[in-house]
Amino acid sequence: MSEFKSISELKKLLAADCKIEKVEPPVYASDIETTIVRVTVRCPDGKVYTIKAYKEESYALREFIRSNRWSN
Repeated sequence: MSEFKSISELKKLLAADCKIEKVEPPVYASDIETTIVRVTVRCPDGKVYTIKAYKEESYALREFIRSNRWSN
């Protein structure tokens, strides 16, 4: 199975030394009825990116952030 697009995008930005600025809803909030996740990422050059994920992809994206929280 291929990786979700949102996770690939986030990995690419984190590899470019960008930092996660905000996750909505917060990563440690309840997963009940979480169907949309927005991640705001800021890069060293000042650019800000927003990654959106829906349904199953939103759960996978939150899990990816949770499991890699201390690596950024």
